[in-house]
Amino acid sequence: MPFNSLDDFRAACTSLPAGNEAAATAALARQDTLTKPQGSLGRLEEIAAWLARWQGRPMPRLDKVQVVVFAGSHGVTAQGVSAFPAEVTHQMVANFAAGGAAINQLARQAGAALSVVPLEVERPTADFTQAPAMDEAAFLRAVSAGYAALAPDADLACFGEMGIGNTTAASAIAAALFGGEPAKWVGRGTGVDDAGLKRKAAAIEKGLARNQAALGDPLKTAAALGGRELAAIMGATLAARHRNVPVLLDGFVCTAAAAPLLKLNPTGLSHAMAAHVSAEAGHRALLAALGLKPLLDLGMRLGEGSGAALAINVVRSALACHAGMASFAEAGVSEG
Repeated sequence: MPFNSLDDFRAACTSLPAGNEAAATAALARQDTLTKPQGSLGRLEEIAAWLARWQGRPMPRLDKVQVVVFAGSHGVTAQGVSAFPAEVTHQMVANFAAGGAAINQLARQAGAALSVVPLEVERPTADFTQAPAMDEAAFLRAVSAGYAALAPDADLACFGEMGIGNTTAASAIAAALFGGEPAKWVGRGTGVDDAGLKRKAAAIEKGLARNQAALGDPLKTAAALGGRELAAIMGATLAARHRNVPVLLDGFVCTAAAAPLLKLNPTGLSHAMAAHVSAEAGHRALLAALGLKPLLDLGMRLGEGSGAALAINVVRSALACHAGMASFAEAGVSEG
């Protein structure tokens, strides 16, 4: 489903299917019959109902779990916002292909199919302190690529990113959508020092001023301040909603990329669960602004979909209990 205009994409973002409440209710009812005190599995019970709601079946399945990493290059790196040079983006794409990155190991461990989608990595977006990062056509190409990347038979989807400079883009989007000084949203990303943090905040301040005309519109904001990989994550997250596929959101960049969907529709991220809270400074505040409660808090800040891949194991455990536990009646155990 390619998007030929911003209006087409906006309409797709605002017209969203609801979850299957009957399936979720049935899943919760089953939880109450299993051999445990009611509610004693905590968020594992919530996860089972969430899967049921968005897959539309009281007994969910996780036969096909998909992890997609999108890669893009950022012109704002010219402002000295990263501890690594811009060419690392291209080099890491090769590392993903060779199986040498953390996400390769974590996806394999979680039983997930991993794919990598480079998005014109050889051509950076514009430096958003000087011009909008993407024009409408470039933004829609990236969004459409993300939308097309979701597997038609996915039971659960996780999206990750690689792009030197993209924590600066994510911080700029968060500041534009939710307010606050740039310093509130910037973190160390690839490991910048205090001077690097100041450069990031200054770049965001300049970018917000330069692109002021776009800031009243979540989609124009994403185009002006984001990157191709962030736009693709938004498109993929939207595709998952249209196909009733639950999504595990990764870290700060992924969450910022998806945030415009909620700004366009208050239920825009109802099918998504926060996999983890990263060590990136703005992520906790961003999750709070979106009303999302993370599953894990492990001090990670890698990106690549790594936190989401780890959380797949928690989701699998929730389903294993939901599907495999005996009821009180089946086990011959007296209920309290």
